Amino acid sequence: MKSLRISLSNVCLDVDTPTGERRRILHPTSVSISERVVAVVGANGSGKSTLLRLIAGLAEPTSGTVSFSPEAPTSGFIFANPTAQLIMPVVGEDIDFSLRTTTSGRRERRARVMQILESLELADRVDSSVYELSSGERQKVALAGVLAAEPELVLADEPTTLLDLRNAAEFQRRLLQLEVPLVYATHDLEFAAAAQRVLVFDHGRLVEDDEPAAAIARYRRLALRS
Repeated sequence: MKSLRISLSNVCLDVDTPTGERRRILHPTSVSISERVVAVVGANGSGKSTLLRLIAGLAEPTSGTVSFSPEAPTSGFIFANPTAQLIMPVVGEDIDFSLRTTTSGRRERRARVMQILESLELADRVDSSVYELSSGERQKVALAGVLAAEPELVLADEPTTLLDLRNAAEFQRRLLQLEVPLVYATHDLEFAAAAQRVLVFDHGRLVEDDEPAAAIARYRRLALRS
């Protein structure tokens, strides 16, 4: 696995409100990430999803910089709702679509599709409609599409929110076993505890950056304060 450092320097993000006013959803944030697995926790609207989108290049900072060392990686993004990223109506076609930028031959793409699906225990679903799948299967297909692009960094925004306990545990295990750096936002504190480092956001500010036990304890105090 290549080493990767993600650096945010005084990054903030403002958005326009329906009333025409500007609102700051991420206050100036400086952080450097080099661990393989980093979790981000915080209440809804705290800024954790914004952080992931800035790292992925899905949003541009109002000010400050996002940089990478040694160079910007190819990244894959996993959303809470897999239907947001499933493009094609058939499982195999959706993964094939992701492979078109790296694999030109149709036969080679089909072989790679089957390889990825077999690794996720979904080979029997290759010709199924994505609309026939369970939530857990859809999320695994979304992961398959990300893996097909051979990313050097994976970002996941509350990826197990819509999954039941068994499927959530399986999906978390698969994410944690990826051989590339992973940064994920979650409300599941057991999942967060599996990271090497945890960032805590509150009202658009980074308020804690520590090893999991200490960071999660701080988040619990913030979340449960009266």
